[in-house]
Amino acid sequence: MTDRMTVGQLYTGKISPAGVRPKSERLSNANDTSFEEILQSNFVRFSQHAEMRLRQRGIQMGPEQLSKLETAIDKAAAKGAKESLVLLPDTALIVNIKNRMVVTAMDQSSMKEHVFTQIDSAIVLT
Repeated sequence: MTDRMTVGQLYTGKISPAGVRPKSERLSNANDTSFEEILQSNFVRFSQHAEMRLRQRGIQMGPEQLSKLETAIDKAAAKGAKESLVLLPDTALIVNIKNRMVVTAMDQSSMKEHVFTQIDSAIVLT
């Protein structure tokens, strides 16, 4: 009996700790996001409630206003804001910054003597 006895198994590659994926696996999963998800993450979206308020109050959002709103959301996100009040000359919008979603909208007459709650920042656009 000259044969060696081995216990366990030999591994030819690196063994990563349990629960930690190799870097190549993490990179492949990072690229799994669809084009639509990337596209949607860069644009402002409107909740169903906000769309209803815009229609009820006759508020029109043109391309210039949407561009300003996108820029304001980017700035608020850079400062760590979560829920922001965005004031346009004749409109007030409550925006969820993380989701880039307008939650509700008010025209100038609805803003009078209104208290805005559950916001952590305000952005005034001209």
